Amino acid sequence: MDETGVGKPAELDSASSSGADVEAVALMAESIRKEMGKVVVGQTEAIEQIMVALLCEGHVLLEGVPGIAKTLIARTFALTVSTDFKRVQFTPDLMPSDIIGTNVFNPASVSFDLRKGPIFTGILLADEINRTPPKTQAALLEAMQERQVTIDGETYRLDDAFTVLATQNPIEYEGTYPLPEATLDRFMLKVVMGYPVVENEMTIMRRWNEGFDSNRLADVGVNKVLDTGQLAGIRGMCRNVTFDEPMVDYVVKIVRRTRENRNLVLGASPRASIYLMLGAKALAAARGRGYATPDDVKTLAKPVLRHRLILRPEAQIEGLTADRIVDIILGEVEVPRT
Repeated sequence: MDETGVGKPAELDSASSSGADVEAVALMAESIRKEMGKVVVGQTEAIEQIMVALLCEGHVLLEGVPGIAKTLIARTFALTVSTDFKRVQFTPDLMPSDIIGTNVFNPASVSFDLRKGPIFTGILLADEINRTPPKTQAALLEAMQERQVTIDGETYRLDDAFTVLATQNPIEYEGTYPLPEATLDRFMLKVVMGYPVVENEMTIMRRWNEGFDSNRLADVGVNKVLDTGQLAGIRGMCRNVTFDEPMVDYVVKIVRRTRENRNLVLGASPRASIYLMLGAKALAAARGRGYATPDDVKTLAKPVLRHRLILRPEAQIEGLTADRIVDIILGEVEVPRT
């Protein structure tokens, strides 16, 4: 147990001192799944994809109807990492300074003091991000891309673990401001969450019937799995996962096909190619492998690409979706032998 109160398994200590290995990453991933399971029932894909984003220094947009544990997943995930956590409820009257902070005059010192906003944290939950105007949404751009903010011409670094977990409701459009492409492209993954299967919903009901309350997470006993120092080592390990030349070619072909697809007005950028590669490497490590496979790429293709594609109106009329187009492209591109 270190000074932060985080228990350090021997494997993770070794990762920090002598270079992490895939067993350490897999152990970390399994520990997070176990701790998350104390609160969240099911949603295994969403949890795994959030882990991948954290390992790749990426950000996540969680989309789903109300009541399916989007906010709960973000809150619980933050408990497994020894870093600060802050939540901002995005509203139409929210100003950029409410997020990044502002300089306030101090009469005692006859000077301006920085009053930091909630963006100065490790994990930021941007709840219902599409309910605030574009001007306020844009306040996140510099932070998400460069992990820094500029206030009155002065630049301030953010926490190395800085990660945005944003939520939005896909069915309610009144009083919302759709995220522009520049903002969407800053999110590594768009995770679409659905209703739980019947067995999981029954388990949720039993837990609440036995006294569980998601508003009192401290009573559940979710343990921290890693601190920011360990996180840096684990991230380094994920970047060292083998991703050979045929795999690079595979990712590039998939992404370039989105730019050539006749059903799309806008395809994916080179940033999507990078995220798809890094995500596949992190996913492989989290599953205990030192090399990425085409299946890793396929698993993350939709979360990485779906929010970067803009369909033509006629394609939407025909019932096509971004996910369906990704499926078609995956079926067209030859899978490499690895």
